[in-house]
Amino acid sequence: MTAIIFDTETTGTQQPQVIEAAWLRVDHPGSLNITEEYEARFQPSEPISLGALATHHILDEELEGCPPASSFKLPADVTYLIGHNIDYDWEVIGQPNVKRICTLALARRFYPDLDSHSQSALMYYFARSQARERLQNAHSALADVKNCLFILQAMQNEIGHPDSWEGLWQISEQARIPIIMPFGKHRGELIADLPVDYQDWILRQDGLDPYVKAAVIKSRKGS
Repeated sequence: MTAIIFDTETTGTQQPQVIEAAWLRVDHPGSLNITEEYEARFQPSEPISLGALATHHILDEELEGCPPASSFKLPADVTYLIGHNIDYDWEVIGQPNVKRICTLALARRFYPDLDSHSQSALMYYFARSQARERLQNAHSALADVKNCLFILQAMQNEIGHPDSWEGLWQISEQARIPIIMPFGKHRGELIADLPVDYQDWILRQDGLDPYVKAAVIKSRKGS
């Protein structure tokens, strides 16, 4: 089973298309040795938004002659996709059938007292003396996956190294299940303390975050 640390730069937040993709193939969660490095750019069918330009500084004219954004595909053998807020990148590339390991979820669960869990903030937390140099090319997809690898290594040095990618995925899945209600009129309250009728309402909503639903189900089993 193969895992890659993955990141994209996109056209923006409205129906985003990939314009740059990068990954690092890594051998095992215990060692995290890089066995392959990839980076490529793609031409979208829509202009890049100003907000996206201000983030990654990739101009539309720099993408002329690149393969179309719709042509991007992951390697066929990838089983696990690792990244910071990986769901965004997974959705941009069409929600392929892979298991997602989210370093943002891991950071929020194991370092709840930090005032920010962005990738840049975590770099300052784990490597203050190196952070400015490492972040000079932040929001380049390849720089971001290298920083994500660094953060994953730093977290695992403190919380332990799983024996397998499946084990790391299971830890990530548990970390995704919130303890505090993240939105709505009960935002900030413990999910276990939500009124029963509100819990029932959550479970009836088809489009709601499945991890919030999982939190409600977990709290009921524990009660």
